[in-house]
Amino acid sequence: MLLKAVFWDLDGTLINSEPYWHQGEIAIAHANGGEWDENDGWEGSGTPVPDVARRMIAKGCALTVEQIDRQLKDYVYRAEVERLPWIDGVQEVLRSLKDAGVPSMLVTTSPRRMAENIMAQTDGLFEGYVCGDDPVAHKPDPAPYLTAAARLGIEPEDMPYCVVVEDSMTGIRAGAASGATTIAQTGWIRNDTSMGPQFASIASYEGIDAAALDAFVRQRVA
Repeated sequence: MLLKAVFWDLDGTLINSEPYWHQGEIAIAHANGGEWDENDGWEGSGTPVPDVARRMIAKGCALTVEQIDRQLKDYVYRAEVERLPWIDGVQEVLRSLKDAGVPSMLVTTSPRRMAENIMAQTDGLFEGYVCGDDPVAHKPDPAPYLTAAARLGIEPEDMPYCVVVEDSMTGIRAGAASGATTIAQTGWIRNDTSMGPQFASIASYEGIDAAALDAFVRQRVA
């Protein structure tokens, strides 16, 4: 097997958490004089929370960026502790990789407590994580993926033998810039990523396992 590692984004890739973020945004905006709906939420999907907060303020939310950031992350964290909304089939993919001896790493801009919650609920399926609280540049910079690779002892020149699974254009650009074989997960995001720099796109995890991801790598490096 040529596949050396798989790096996973969190929201919209491992878990269908966008509804949690959107529900939190709506609740916070409406409680503080703002206007916000699900369509507004999707427009900000995959972008940093402070950017979403600034848009919420522009639509009347009477809080600061810092207050929205804190309250929104608190809302989503509590929801994820209560129930992780796993995307269908992804846990089976993670188990297939573990059985094949291929490490998985979580690479997310979410705060550490959210990453630790994933670690606590996955029973050793991940080797580790890079999160938004780590001292590295955020996506679309490739630094989070290169940092995750370095933690596994993978050199930058070997990134084509690694797979990145992402859903947002921001993350797809980060994965591609790292040199990894980047796969766009399109099944749980409304935003069009078809023109992104990904190597391939998938709409579900049906038929995806360690061998299928290895096949993407083999096609890429052939």
